[in-house]
Amino acid sequence: MNQISYKRHRFPAEIIQHAVWLYCRFTLSFRVVEDLLSEHGLDISYESIRCWVLKFGTAYARKIRHRRPRPEGNWHLDEMYVSIRGKTMYLWRALDSEGEALEVLVQARRNKKAALKLMRKLLKKQRFAPTTVITDKLRSYGAAFLDLGLVAHHETSQYKNNRAENSHQPVRRRERKMQGFKSSGSAQRFLSTHAAVYNLFNTQRHLISRTTNRQFRDEAHAQWRNVALAV
Repeated sequence: MNQISYKRHRFPAEIIQHAVWLYCRFTLSFRVVEDLLSEHGLDISYESIRCWVLKFGTAYARKIRHRRPRPEGNWHLDEMYVSIRGKTMYLWRALDSEGEALEVLVQARRNKKAALKLMRKLLKKQRFAPTTVITDKLRSYGAAFLDLGLVAHHETSQYKNNRAENSHQPVRRRERKMQGFKSSGSAQRFLSTHAAVYNLFNTQRHLISRTTNRQFRDEAHAQWRNVALAV
């Protein structure tokens, strides 16, 4: 995969990647990131940071996804509603057994067609079929699996899908900070980028020792610097 070019940009690559990391990693606004950078003597407008996130955030996320190891065969699927300019949309999400987002898809419907689109994107991207799929009791999933000829075990028991339900919490926090998404396209771009960065730095620190957490965090930072390498 080609490296990322920072040619014709006023600021060096290290500053750009740090600004993008701050915005995508933490629940911050563009203006807050501007203030944090100004503390280090960097006079960068929030509009420049917004442009960097749009241009480089997507490229970083693509390289992160390309380098992630193959997930396990247990997938959790769920959908949540989001309001975009007063219109109800649905955010369809797929996660693996470790809680890492496999796919994020903003759609206008919560039906069989929408479930089919999510599954087709998942199967095309992952290049293998799951062994177990855990969902809520929405019947659209079963109808979509039947159309696709998916033979995976379909689990819909109560509380089985808590992993997917809890994964919506970071999205809700970002939605509130951004005062809502402005369009389905911008929501799709941001959430796809946010999911990749979240996967990279999600070390599940509550399940591991401090030493192990520090090791995982250092590896995540090293990978982040690697994907943001300049030509």
